[in-house]
Amino acid sequence: MAERPARSARERRRVDPRLLLGLVLVAGSTVGVWAVVEALDDTTRVLVAPETVTAGSRVTLADLRVESVRLGGLAGAYLVPADVPDDGLVVTRTVRGGELVPAASVAGVDEVRTATVVVPSRGPLARGIAPGAIVDVWAAGELERGAFEPPVVLVAGAEVAAVLEADGMVAGGGPGVELLIPRAKTAAMLEALASGDAVDLVPADAVTGAG
Repeated sequence: MAERPARSARERRRVDPRLLLGLVLVAGSTVGVWAVVEALDDTTRVLVAPETVTAGSRVTLADLRVESVRLGGLAGAYLVPADVPDDGLVVTRTVRGGELVPAASVAGVDEVRTATVVVPSRGPLARGIAPGAIVDVWAAGELERGAFEPPVVLVAGAEVAAVLEADGMVAGGGPGVELLIPRAKTAAMLEALASGDAVDLVPADAVTGAG
């Protein structure tokens, strides 16, 4: 009687349909869990200032840090990566280190309506004059040597961008103060400085408190 041929080692093994079904169920479960997690994740990727950025500074995406936070209905109030163009944005008010960058605190490079000027101080600065502080710029024209007109407010509500170290180039030996002022006031400020007017910075809150 003829013998049945032995099974070849290369013969394909049958795959148990239950194994295939199990793999399909596991894959489906994984996708389902991922979809649920994504649906429940209400965080927003926003930009954070790694260190204090003063008004007048230009920042690019590389200067900021991305963090995912839960903001709820406030999500639109803060800067997200897509908001920053390649040429960057200009900070219009000081943003402290670790602070979420408010969308209202930046402007496009072409939209900025402020200018930066350096005002040399005539002596020690008033307490509280530091980056981010708001000051009023008072000026008094010189009538004759040692006599000045009554001082007037030349610029109200200027923001201090930086305090520069005193050196031999600064009149009076005091530090220079970099101010962010409205562009419309730039000519008057430069004229006062060029004319040798007495220019002083007074913290805005000190003027308010004096009343």
